[in-house]
Amino acid sequence: MLIGIDASRANRRHKTGTEWYSYYLIKHLAEIDSENEYILYTDTPLSGGLIDLAEHDEQILAQANLVPEFFGKNHQIIKSPHNNFKAKVLRWPFSYLWTLGRLTQEMLFHRPNVLFVPAHTLPLIQPKKTITTIHDIAFIKQKQLYYKEMTWQERKIVRAIIRWLVRILTLGKYRVNAWDYLEWSTKFALQAAKKIITVSAFTKKEIIDIYNTKEDKLAVIHNGYNDRLYGRIQSQEKIAEVLDKYGIKGDYFLYVGRLEKKKNTPQLIESLAILKENHPEVNHKLVLIGNASYGYDEVKYSIDEFDLYSEVIMLGWVPEADMPYIYNGASAFIFPTRYEGFGIPVVQAMACGVPTAVSNIEVLREVAGNSVLYFDPNDKYSIAYAMHTLATDKRLKQNLRNKGFEQAKKFSWRKCAEETLKEINSL
Repeated sequence: MLIGIDASRANRRHKTGTEWYSYYLIKHLAEIDSENEYILYTDTPLSGGLIDLAEHDEQILAQANLVPEFFGKNHQIIKSPHNNFKAKVLRWPFSYLWTLGRLTQEMLFHRPNVLFVPAHTLPLIQPKKTITTIHDIAFIKQKQLYYKEMTWQERKIVRAIIRWLVRILTLGKYRVNAWDYLEWSTKFALQAAKKIITVSAFTKKEIIDIYNTKEDKLAVIHNGYNDRLYGRIQSQEKIAEVLDKYGIKGDYFLYVGRLEKKKNTPQLIESLAILKENHPEVNHKLVLIGNASYGYDEVKYSIDEFDLYSEVIMLGWVPEADMPYIYNGASAFIFPTRYEGFGIPVVQAMACGVPTAVSNIEVLREVAGNSVLYFDPNDKYSIAYAMHTLATDKRLKQNLRNKGFEQAKKFSWRKCAEETLKEINSL
């Protein structure tokens, strides 16, 4: 059986949740499946670990400097454990609509037996056996936390043509903006795909409630984490070396995720200010890891308003190979998100033995169980109290550390890949 996979998101340089999901699923499918044939579709040449699917050590891959090689015009040479993976670069002249344009064209003329799309946007034409993953529907539940406008790189005339085509093809129902695109693509995926994967029971329930989707069309397969990379690190020298690389000194709280409203990052800054005002003896810094997104201006404003320049360290996006060391060096991990489909950083933190405090929302209770400290994400004083507790209560920290280790064992990318392959084979 030939299985096609949309690898465009897995190939992004600065990966976050959905991109890492796509990347690690491909890596582990290559490891566990020797029977099926695979073709990876991508908009740009595959790089890094997608060139060598047999290597799982991210630190080795980071230093390997792998260079794309081709046979023919669009077929890229990649290595896989069972020599059953190949790649095809489907070039597209625009910054948007690769899936709806170029991948649709590929499906029209060269259709695989099964198409797997890890990030829910399907081509307009697809095989009967198509499976996709919907990670969340936050754009419906938390619409105010998203950019409305799309960022264009094309010339004005190209933008005008695309807007006109969208209005014509959708009979005026949809416009070219982020909200309409997410709403349309999700509805289309739910209708066109034979099977839908959701990364949590919470997301499955929301999809059923909002879209009235039949329950048997949805399969819950939890995200994983790289258990070969994330874990307790004994070498304090190596941890110190990585922390020094990023200018981190002393005790610190850690947050990992986009710096945006949806993740509640502005409120986290205010909570730190409250903590510093009421408990000046707590000398912890706050380290933020992640790219800026919608609401980042409020993060900067809060840092300025409360004069926290010396207390907040913003690292931007950090390579995966360095992340376990930064987790291991943290006194506590704080995750104040308002909405999640799963919450991979929470599992990473628990796996590294970092005492963790998270928002008291349904999906994080599903993922973290009783292994974390919960707070009200809408109450900055509740967040500040949780931060103070983790900074001062040594017995609680050790208890959470022990529970976190055990909870993290419930998740892995290999398990995620095995369950995904089972769904693919059952189509």
